[in-house]
Amino acid sequence: MNKSSKYLLISLITFIVGYLFLRFAYINAENIPFAQEIILIVLGTIATIAITAALLNKQSEVEIEKEQRVKIFDLKSNLYFKLIEFIEKIILKGEITEKDLVALEFLTHKISIIASPEVLKGYSNFIKVIKNTAKDSKITHLESDELSSSLAKLCGKIRYDLILKDPKSNINIEEIIKDNIDKL
Repeated sequence: MNKSSKYLLISLITFIVGYLFLRFAYINAENIPFAQEIILIVLGTIATIAITAALLNKQSEVEIEKEQRVKIFDLKSNLYFKLIEFIEKIILKGEITEKDLVALEFLTHKISIIASPEVLKGYSNFIKVIKNTAKDSKITHLESDELSSSLAKLCGKIRYDLILKDPKSNINIEEIIKDNIDKL
């Protein structure tokens, strides 16, 4: 039983016991109308407080979840953009050094923490392409195209990780991104 359910159960029990007590007091104060009105006011106040507390609790819960989602989104998007910028620098430099491979290794660790399983699968394929490219440390034009194509496929998976895929859409974003890269 989670914390929210326990809180709700305790509140419900307290409310029921309080209601039964006030109901008993109301019936016993039948001869005194003023006392009955006071009891009804107390009962109404307690009900208002209980409903307000439940609403505030749920609102706080929703706000915390929203903040967490925003932080995770920012973390993911920043890390994915760092990866793309890192690959851009490697391709523009025309070579992959040992230092680049170490930096890529640490980027890989960071990505493995936050990425979705689909991104991790795509990233694994991307790493294979980089490993093949890094064998001679020079990046040829053909290897650059292969890296860009592999990165385009990964970008499609990253897009789905950051922006939820529309289940109604039959458009294959990964293919569109790859086609755009291949046209360059």
